Amino acid sequence: MSATEETPSTPAPSEPARELRFAYVSGVTPGKWIRRWEERMPDVPLHSFMADDDAQLTVLRDGSADLSFVRLPVEREGLSVIPLYEEQPVVVAAKGHEISVFEEVDLADLSQETFLDVGELGGPETALQVVASGAGLVILPMSVARHFNVKDTVARKLIGTPGTEIALAWPSDATDEVIEEFIGIVRGRTAASSRQPSAQQEKPKREPKPDRRGTGSGAKKPKVAQRYAPNPDKGRGRGSRKKGKR
Repeated sequence: MSATEETPSTPAPSEPARELRFAYVSGVTPGKWIRRWEERMPDVPLHSFMADDDAQLTVLRDGSADLSFVRLPVEREGLSVIPLYEEQPVVVAAKGHEISVFEEVDLADLSQETFLDVGELGGPETALQVVASGAGLVILPMSVARHFNVKDTVARKLIGTPGTEIALAWPSDATDEVIEEFIGIVRGRTAASSRQPSAQQEKPKREPKPDRRGTGSGAKKPKVAQRYAPNPDKGRGRGSRKKGKR
């Protein structure tokens, strides 16, 4: 290779395009947030997937998701957590159970019933299938019971027991403008909200209007030549002018 030949430079590797990933537990319906995101942030792809209650925090710890819609309570160490809304609890029994004749049931009236542990049965879907066999009852959020909708079961609103709560969680040290934008959408902020990062972008400054009085901002208005001599009697009042002899 001659001394005059130049070695072609290798282009620096470009950074991967930003995207956002979130997980959600069964019963959460994120469709409205996804639609708003696509309207406001079309250049940032959004990916979502459902995670079991047992994995609702694991997806944040292992980096599978940037945010997660979780069902409280959760271990909050190292996380930022924003409670969103409370879920209505229901009691689910096999079809034909006496609870089907009521619109809502008090937990105190079910003291003689056998309640099954959803976690021990492997999750709500499996638990509902066991309930359909007549083995017992389970308590679930209404949204979860509707999501799985297992045949041969009946669900009724349950009073006398606290409801569960859905929250949005993400690693505290991973907060950036993209995550803040998603949080604002979930919390119902409008696109014009001053707290939305997308609305805080610096707007282009308008060019100043030209000075009609001259090229410089301090230019003075040119004096207009006086066409008539000043009236010496102006302001003296009526009859103040001296009359001459005739």
